[in-house]
Amino acid sequence: MALSPHDNEAFLREVDEGVRRDRMTDFWTRWGKLAAAVLVLALAAFGGFLYWQHRQTEAAGEQGVQLSQAFEALGSGNVTGAQPTLATLATDGRDGYRALAKFTQADILLQKNDLKGAAAKFAEVASDTSLGKPFRDLALVRQTSAEFDTLKPQVVIERLRPLAVPGSAFLGSAGEMVAISHLNAGRRDLAGQLFAQIARDEGVPESLRQRAVQMAGAMGVDAVPVPAGAAANQEAR
Repeated sequence: MALSPHDNEAFLREVDEGVRRDRMTDFWTRWGKLAAAVLVLALAAFGGFLYWQHRQTEAAGEQGVQLSQAFEALGSGNVTGAQPTLATLATDGRDGYRALAKFTQADILLQKNDLKGAAAKFAEVASDTSLGKPFRDLALVRQTSAEFDTLKPQVVIERLRPLAVPGSAFLGSAGEMVAISHLNAGRRDLAGQLFAQIARDEGVPESLRQRAVQMAGAMGVDAVPVPAGAAANQEAR
């Protein structure tokens, strides 16, 4: 007996569903265990990552507390009590805490007038490529400051040249050392120009700008900043 179009459509739909079921059954028969194993491994890996992330956050919090306690000890004059914690953080601390611990160790050495030891600590931070550039740049400036009297002028100039430029966060401190090195090398013209740049940079602390104005003036360079209103009036004329 011939099937009607409606019955024919229903029959084809049942056959199609049966084929799909057979395919799914065949897939799970062949690959079900492997897929389940992969899923378990993926979940285990994700759980491990979450635990690691949690432990990292906990460790950072613990190290922050430790550094704070070391600072409190230093504030009360207990340098000896702070040093073991600083030594641990300087070796095993996370990036930021490791850098701060070494900076603090260097400052303690500076207080003892151990310029060589302090410079070595700053140099460790400056050469640590795992740290952010601001940490390394600051360490380089402070290292150079500690070593300044023992370095040849050209060494200071070459070391700090990239930081002694307008717009740099370290123009004031690095620029002043470079300008003095130019002066010591007999290049009054370069020293005067750099002092003038320092004096005119509003990002430089006021005390450094005033000193730069005086130094530039001593070399015949007018570095007195022109007030914004006065500059506008001059342009209008």
